[in-house]
Amino acid sequence: MPALSPDGGRPAESVLFAYGTLRFAEVVEALLGRRPAMTSGAVRGWRAAALRGRSYPGLVPATADVHCQGTCLRGLTRAERELLDLFEGEPYEPRDVPLAEGGRAVAYLWRSPAEVETWDWNIAAFEAEHLAGFIDHCLEWRRQVDVPRPPR
Repeated sequence: MPALSPDGGRPAESVLFAYGTLRFAEVVEALLGRRPAMTSGAVRGWRAAALRGRSYPGLVPATADVHCQGTCLRGLTRAERELLDLFEGEPYEPRDVPLAEGGRAVAYLWRSPAEVETWDWNIAAFEAEHLAGFIDHCLEWRRQVDVPRPPR
């Protein structure tokens, strides 16, 4: 895996809106080696859609009356954002979205409409059926990425 450049721990400029697996503090910690500040949030006009053949969701456009609940990750460094961008990869496009409660955040939008199901992703089912294995996947992925973890 490619090496990421260090950034001296400077905070990133934006808030990250998480609507799927990154809502779980354990997943974020497995990827970043720490738990950043996490607060509840929502976006209007988007939904966390179930994706064909995947245990995780994609954020896709919805009608204006639809609210997607999620978590805002705050205080991420530039290196941490770069790491999350790398983890999310090509299927997702990081883009600025307005938060329902005011302000803006970056969210990972799903790029492939052909894989989007008509129903929403079920966070409780993911937690019960997939979370433990997903955390293991994140830990293994993180071991393969060449970027220093923060000191404990």
